[in-house]
Amino acid sequence: MAPDSVVAASARRGGAPRTVSDHAAILGALPVAVIVIDRDDRIAYVNSAGETLFDGSSTILVDTPLKQQIPADSPIFALIAQARTGGASVSEDGVAIEGPRLGERVGTVTAAPISEEEGAIVLAIHERSIARKIDRQLVHRHAARSVTAMAAMLAHEVKNPLSGIRGAAQLLEQSVPAEDRELTRLITEETDRICALVDRMEVFSDPRPLARGPVNIHQVLEHVRRLAQTGFARHLRFVESYDPSLPPVFGNRDQLVQVFLNLVKNAAEACPQHGGEIGLSTAYQHGIRLAVPGSDAPVTLPLVVSIQDNGDGIPEDLRPHLFDPFVTSKVNGTGLGLALVAKIIGDHAGVIEFDSQPRRTVFRVRLPIYQEPKSATGPKPR
Repeated sequence: MAPDSVVAASARRGGAPRTVSDHAAILGALPVAVIVIDRDDRIAYVNSAGETLFDGSSTILVDTPLKQQIPADSPIFALIAQARTGGASVSEDGVAIEGPRLGERVGTVTAAPISEEEGAIVLAIHERSIARKIDRQLVHRHAARSVTAMAAMLAHEVKNPLSGIRGAAQLLEQSVPAEDRELTRLITEETDRICALVDRMEVFSDPRPLARGPVNIHQVLEHVRRLAQTGFARHLRFVESYDPSLPPVFGNRDQLVQVFLNLVKNAAEACPQHGGEIGLSTAYQHGIRLAVPGSDAPVTLPLVVSIQDNGDGIPEDLRPHLFDPFVTSKVNGTGLGLALVAKIIGDHAGVIEFDSQPRRTVFRVRLPIYQEPKSATGPKPR
């Protein structure tokens, strides 16, 4: 819709005309994706929820064909045609919302003609997965808290007795026949293995507050990429797509390195041996706000970091429990990597989510930006 027609429509109703920014703020606050399509099926406007849906900023999306985001045979185009032909809004529930960046989603789509602009259509896309995403974030946080409590218990109730068992096995080894020493060594090795597992879990029970400050997320990702390409991912191709204008993340650099190193390592292990590819991208998106304990106001999470691989995808049965401890599809995996990722992102008041299908799995981490401390104002003391 043209800005002039927006102002004029408001003036015709007898009230003071609203500015375009007023309407943009109202549409940006909606949790429903709103996309305006011109007569040539190009995107003329997209609100914050639409940016999140299409995984791109409005600067990139506006003036691009809708077919770049949604396949030409999508039922959404049929709804657009019906709205144009009939001159009235049409709505359909249970529409498959699919695309190169969308994955597989389902929602309610409404298409309505804009009377002030011939051929223009406004789309409202209400994703069913929004509620599921909120539920998943709560599950991830509960899982992280469960691991924290378990780690504290194991350190006291398991590790200390294990050291006694190991010592007793070493004493027995000196007095048993040679043919039985293999059993005492087995006891020693297994106690060492369990102690190592408990040591890895102790990171969950660290009571110290998280030290956070401004962090350049691109420096973190570049460090992770270099580590990966000199080690476990040397046979893979990396594709980077960064938004250079991003403000600093409010976070802890070392812990963010740990998060993205874990995610890139998982992506590398999922990639095929030949033709494997890992995508690293960043973007600034509006519309994600999360209420967190200890904060009076919701935290805004506009910074999005995506890690994508072209592997076989995450098995369907693992997806609901992917961030739970000890859940893994790896032969020798402990299942603590993603649980640790969930804890660290939770400590940053952030959100992690994923979409997975064959040849395309994406983990998205949404983080808060660093805000300069407000300086005290008022009359200077005399």
